[in-house]
This record gives sequence, C-alpha cells and structure tokens, in this order.
Amino acid sequence: MNSEEIQVAAFEIILNSGNARTTIHNAFAAMRKNDFEKADELLETANSEILNAHKSQTELLKDYANGKKIEMEIIMVHAQDHLMTTMTLLEVAQEMKYLYEENAKHNHK
Repeated sequence: MNSEEIQVAAFEIILNSGNARTTIHNAFAAMRKNDFEKADELLETANSEILNAHKSQTELLKDYANGKKIEMEIIMVHAQDHLMTTMTLLEVAQEMKYLYEENAKHNHK
C-alpha cells in the first residue's frame, strides 16, 4: 500500500468521524431541548458515520494481515486519534441521553 492510498484512507476516516462528531453535538443540542426522539435519530446517524470510518480502517488492517507492508503516515495517526475520540464521545452521548431522559421524567412528576 503506497503513501497516497494511506492518505486517502486517513482522510476518509477523518471525514466520517468528523461528520459523526458534528452529528453527536447536534444530538446534545436535542437532548438539552428534551427532544429525545431527535437525539436517538442523530446518535444512530453518528454511529453509521463511525461505521463508515471503520470500513476504511478495516481495509488497511486486512491488507496488513495479508502481508502488505504499510508505511505509517502521521495523517493516519491523526485519523486514528480522531476516530477513537469520536467513538468515546458517542458512548458518552448515549449515556448522557439516558440521564437527560431520567431527569426529564423526574421533573415532570
């Protein structure tokens, strides 16, 4: 796998995880308005965007597993960091949605 292919994969990971991050922040905004249906929809979209990022990563891992030498590019390190932090943000957002919903239930009693 050459440098250009690695860079393309890295940018795909960054693009998809960046889209997911924006979508997650939109879900936080929906949560603050107690619009949990919208938040659910946005978090599902974010998960799909993360899965798209994972596809690019998986292709690299398959090539590596099949014996292809892959030179590490700094952009790939950045892409992996971007993806992992976005995945963590999604997990936090899912937990926060639960807490927002519980809080809304108790405030309406």
